[in-house]
Amino acid sequence: MPLLVDVITLFPRMLDGFLAESILGKGIAAGSLSVRVHDLRTWTTDRHRTADDRPFGGGAGMVLKPEPVFAAIEQLQTPGCRRIYLTPDGRPFSAGLAQELSRESHLIFLSGHYEGIDQRIRDRVIDQEISIGDYVLTNGTLAAAVVIDALSRFIPGVLGQEKSLTHESFSRSLLDFPQYTRPAEFRGISVPEILLSGNHAEIERWRNARQSEKTRQVRPDLLK
Repeated sequence: MPLLVDVITLFPRMLDGFLAESILGKGIAAGSLSVRVHDLRTWTTDRHRTADDRPFGGGAGMVLKPEPVFAAIEQLQTPGCRRIYLTPDGRPFSAGLAQELSRESHLIFLSGHYEGIDQRIRDRVIDQEISIGDYVLTNGTLAAAVVIDALSRFIPGVLGQEKSLTHESFSRSLLDFPQYTRPAEFRGISVPEILLSGNHAEIERWRNARQSEKTRQVRPDLLK
């Protein structure tokens, strides 16, 4: 059975092109992954389809109401599914977490909007909170797209025969090595001779050295 992913959002059309293009679109078409996108307003009950309200205690912005979110998750959830809220104050997303999520059978992503969601949602119908970085986006639908794309690469059949070297680098806590293609010389800049040598053992050592060097310079935290 393919991994089933449900996304609950106020802006479902944001994912239209994303889910139809490139490797992810091919993986969905091949049946390796199934993604369903739902408009949260489907579960509202008033004629204005109200999904948010002012926060108790005052403050700027609006907060997603509990009623439609509870109704949506309770209708979509299956035994053993993982219900995830995308939020800046969640667990930092990583390649390891992407691989962990790819092993699940059913994921439900709740996209936050405005000033967030009613705390009772987080307390009762959310199993995990995930952040893709220390910054604020227009809404959590963008974060859901990032997480879906990353985890899909660990699902057999999504990448086909393609080998993702960048993916493998992060699994070893190292950044990627420099990549070059034809021509061997461009505007006076030559490809490193080692890559033209055909000596695969030496090429591998060179790549490993470049990975370590770049990681020390750019992301020394990964080496810890």
